[in-house]
Amino acid sequence: MTDSKISILARDVLSRAQERGIMIATAESCTGGMISAALTAIPGSSAVYERGFVTYSNAAKMQMLGVAAATLDAHGAVSEPVAAEMALGARQHSTTHLAVSVTGIAGPGGSDHKPEGRVCFGIASEAVTTVTVDFGPLGRDAVRSAATFHALTLLQTALAD
Repeated sequence: MTDSKISILARDVLSRAQERGIMIATAESCTGGMISAALTAIPGSSAVYERGFVTYSNAAKMQMLGVAAATLDAHGAVSEPVAAEMALGARQHSTTHLAVSVTGIAGPGGSDHKPEGRVCFGIASEAVTTVTVDFGPLGRDAVRSAATFHALTLLQTALAD
């Protein structure tokens, strides 16, 4: 995914959020702040982007977002239940209306059960929904970029409803 496509999408997300008066938060693991960076690269983003959580470790997910140890133990960090708790935690630990979360395996590596390129997303507003995307073994940079683009697309879709 090119930086220009990500930038165009980020601008649209911010514009839609501003039109609707909706504040946004992000909870990121494998993207390491790339979604936050894409949004805050746009002048005026502070009108709708409230905060981001980079929770790379399981301890950070629990401490900063309230992800339950039992959820991590039962499903692992790369799972829809953890993505859901991350998105919900981002909303609960901010004053936002909408939050997106990302947790995945950017690579290199992975396993048969959780291959490289698998990324789980959560989106929280009044309800929490999740989705898993297998981007494939594209390489670390490409998986992180694709996950950033997909997370912004999820925000865009949520803001269209």
